[in-house]
Amino acid sequence: MIATRPDPEIPAKLLAWYDAHARALPWRALPGEPAPDPYRVWLSEIMLQQTTVAAVKPYFAAFTQRWPDVAALANAPEEDVMAAWAGLGYYSRARNLAKAARVVAEMGGFPDTEEGLRALPGVGDYTAAAIAAIRDDAVPKGDVLAAARIAGIMAAKQTGTLIPLCHPLSLDSVSVDSTVEDDGVRVTATASLTGKTGVEMEAMVACNIALLTIYDMAKALDKGMVIQEVRLLSKTGGKSGDWRADEAQG
Repeated sequence: MIATRPDPEIPAKLLAWYDAHARALPWRALPGEPAPDPYRVWLSEIMLQQTTVAAVKPYFAAFTQRWPDVAALANAPEEDVMAAWAGLGYYSRARNLAKAARVVAEMGGFPDTEEGLRALPGVGDYTAAAIAAIRDDAVPKGDVLAAARIAGIMAAKQTGTLIPLCHPLSLDSVSVDSTVEDDGVRVTATASLTGKTGVEMEAMVACNIALLTIYDMAKALDKGMVIQEVRLLSKTGGKSGDWRADEAQG
């Protein structure tokens, strides 16, 4: 086997691709724009815990329209916040959201240190680090989750090359979403194809490569990160038919 030196221009090429193709998300600044308001970053991080981007978008829009800044949210009756949160689940997050908003409003703004962020109700170590890093653009290698998404999508399309017994497939679509939780990052990938073959391997390759990219870009912060529980959640079509993990477990 011949070991080759990785192309040193790959990170720059990936980030350039991201600048041209980045998804427009309401809590994310587009390339070249100023850093987003910490309130919007914090609100999105709390909402995205154990929830998908697609599910969060309408809630984020409704919250920021009704409560455009942390002071407005702090002054909102808790029952109104709980009612607006209905459908996102894990209502303790909504209660902590209201409590944290009141703390931040009393302080006159968000803490400017990771330790201060960690002390807010409902903000765990990882969320605090994420808020601080995103707010301060402090991850040395750039936008971790954006790079992970790009890497995952690219890898899914190369599954036939990476896995010896997988056939090369022309996928119709691949999506890779990352959500920040209290104790880590959850990556979910979906692949689709018009044909009579399953694409679960393509989705799982996307997840693995996205997670490895997160590790690579953030290992300077924590070399002890663990990648675990990569698994198939559901599939439809293909020779083996439909399958769901929750149904298989009974």
